Amino acid sequence: MAKEKEFIEKEKMNPFLWFLFAIVIPVIIAITLTVIVFAVAGVDVVNWAKNTGEKIPVLSSVITTEEEARELEKEENNQAKLDKKDEEIEKLSQENKTLDNKIEQLEQQIVKLERDLEVANQQPEAEVEVEDTNKTVKQLSSSFTEMKGEQAALILEQLDTSTAFLILNEMSNKDRGAIMENMTPEAAADIARRFINQ
Repeated sequence: MAKEKEFIEKEKMNPFLWFLFAIVIPVIIAITLTVIVFAVAGVDVVNWAKNTGEKIPVLSSVITTEEEARELEKEENNQAKLDKKDEEIEKLSQENKTLDNKIEQLEQQIVKLERDLEVANQQPEAEVEVEDTNKTVKQLSSSFTEMKGEQAALILEQLDTSTAFLILNEMSNKDRGAIMENMTPEAAADIARRFINQ
């Protein structure tokens, strides 16, 4: 019984193998040889096969024509352009956000400056000018302190006596003495009188 089953299975497989080896493989070999012979003879077999395949209903859906290939290429180009535009839009929206943040910071700065202006307007102008002058005099006196005594003396002699007095008044006694000893006796005497009268 087992031998009969094996024999039946062999017979069932044999028609398939026979069909494969007797028909399919020789047909494939014949088609290949024909294509090679036509290609050597100068016939454009690939285009002929495409053109013929386009006319056959089932194969026409599988084969892509030149027109379809151009359409696909156009679609790919359009998609690439769209992607590029999307990137540009994203970049511009990021720049827009950055500029909006900058505008917000500047608006806050404007509000702060307006507040400072209101406070400054409420103070008498004389006080503001005195404060500014005092700051300037302090800055100048620290600059003169850092100079050599001879240079500072030469510069202070060129100023009017009241300005020189204001600058020297902000300095320490040691720095003031070093500068005044390098001044001409007349200029030093005028400034000394101012200190006495103060």
